[in-house]
Amino acid sequence: MECATMYCLPDSILYQIFLNLSYEEVLVVSQVCRRWYAVSRDEFLWKELFYQYYRIDRCIPRHPAAVSWYEEFKRLYDTIPCVEVQTLKDHQDQVLHLSFSHTGYLFASCSKDCTVKIWNNDLVISLLHSCNMKPYSWRYTQFSQFNSDDTLLLVSGVFGLQSSSGEIAVISLDDFSLLSRVRNKPYDVFGCWLDDTHLISGNLHWIGSMTSCSVLWLNRAFQDIESEDVNVVKRLFKLQNLNASTIRTVMVADCNQHNNPHLLLDYESQLASSASTCRIFDLGSDSEDEDLRMCKEITEFAREDVADDVKPLEWKTNEEMEMENEPQQLLNGFLDDSLQPAMTEPQLEATTAKLLVKSWSKVDSDEIPTSEIVEGQKYLIFTTGCLTYSPHQIGIKRILPHQMTTLGPVLGEERTSTEFFDRLDHTIDVHGHIIGMGLSPDHRYLYVNSRAWPKNCLITDPLHPPPIAEEIDLHVFDLKTMCEVKRTLRAHKAYTPNDECFFIFLDVSRDFVASGAEDRHGYIWDRHYNICLAKLQHGDVVNSVCFSPVDQELLLTASDDRTIKVWRSPRVLRIMHSKRPPKPRKLMFSWYLNQNS
Repeated sequence: MECATMYCLPDSILYQIFLNLSYEEVLVVSQVCRRWYAVSRDEFLWKELFYQYYRIDRCIPRHPAAVSWYEEFKRLYDTIPCVEVQTLKDHQDQVLHLSFSHTGYLFASCSKDCTVKIWNNDLVISLLHSCNMKPYSWRYTQFSQFNSDDTLLLVSGVFGLQSSSGEIAVISLDDFSLLSRVRNKPYDVFGCWLDDTHLISGNLHWIGSMTSCSVLWLNRAFQDIESEDVNVVKRLFKLQNLNASTIRTVMVADCNQHNNPHLLLDYESQLASSASTCRIFDLGSDSEDEDLRMCKEITEFAREDVADDVKPLEWKTNEEMEMENEPQQLLNGFLDDSLQPAMTEPQLEATTAKLLVKSWSKVDSDEIPTSEIVEGQKYLIFTTGCLTYSPHQIGIKRILPHQMTTLGPVLGEERTSTEFFDRLDHTIDVHGHIIGMGLSPDHRYLYVNSRAWPKNCLITDPLHPPPIAEEIDLHVFDLKTMCEVKRTLRAHKAYTPNDECFFIFLDVSRDFVASGAEDRHGYIWDRHYNICLAKLQHGDVVNSVCFSPVDQELLLTASDDRTIKVWRSPRVLRIMHSKRPPKPRKLMFSWYLNQNS
């Protein structure tokens, strides 16, 4: 009788029961009968479960590619690479960085044991080759990157204990031979590929005790086979640094992909782009007007959240204009004896350097407006600063197609005009210590890990930056509009003091973003909903994370515990388990029967 009563429960009661169940419990209970199964697939039910379970603000619309609330719940629950399937222990010291090839077939790992290891990413990951860099006087390897056709590997290393210099090596993936070596200073410039055969390195020249000049070089990968009359190295940009800051962490973004992003993070743009396509009807979908209203609410809320700190980068306030003119006013007053500023020697040097930046910056008569995207142009992105030596700004400089070659005057025969400093096209200040950067696969969005300074802090000594927060803020910037487009993601922590702060590499896939942390965990967020989805445990600091470029349900994490962990999604594991061959005992038994039949 009780069972019959249960089967006869009205749909409204079943609906309330399902709301109090977990995802797995709903799936199990839905198998009782057809009616219960039909109720368990109700779109209103899964919409409620979705917002409750993931604690998402209800004014955030559903992912533009989602076809139903049930499928969207299942995507976030079932496709996150959060299950550890393998631990690689081949490194003898801390593992600092991971990188995948573009095909996803290979990946490389760098470590303080002074090796770069190249792995085969198959169902069972195996080591293909290990390159030992100790004969080249490296202290450790810190970064690697495959070129776009996966024929060459760029490896960045650090020299001895007392040196700020490093070196970039290019390794052939055909026979794992060393093709070329390029000096790199400071070592945390890291280096990067501009195209298949050209890479960018850096050099640092001190002009004063607090002022320096960073030169970025364009290098050919195949330097040993070139003629002495042909350039293998060419100066790309020359930039002045103030207050003991330097250029670090260079990377290149392809601007031509900005108009066709994989995922738009602006909700109004998402609706505008989806309005021209066919909408899939389901019972849980809001009307178009309701979607637009909710979208505007969350967009306005996000803009209010960052309005005080973020604005379009080409617009300047009166206060900023006065700050720019302050060095000239101080110097004029100092020269005509109407003002005797109480300046220390470092402050006087910084003021003079600011004037030199203006007078020595190169101005091209045929300069293209920065708002205009030229076909084939790229962005050079790096960390820098102007108030202190700790990197608190992101510098962006356009690279035009005619600059992407070493053709031109042989090194040492450049015109005198190249002695001028180059001007940055854009600068983003995050008001904190930048400890990581990563590009989305479409190169539209830049994700930045930073540890914030105290609000309204005043920096009086460039050599003593403000204390930094333990919480790591993950900012997102749109490289098309040069504005921050999302509220800050926060879940991970770091504890190293600001004078010892190091880099934590993050990575971005089509739908997710992942980062390491000093709290012995890696973290995964959803890019659209702005929520943390998984926490991946290690035995020590997690230095680097890396998604497979062809399968975002595969993630690698590297740690100070000397291990690399491989993470898979529950969905992929079920598929792999269903395709496993029969156990050896069953195979032997089948063979025995065949032999005796």
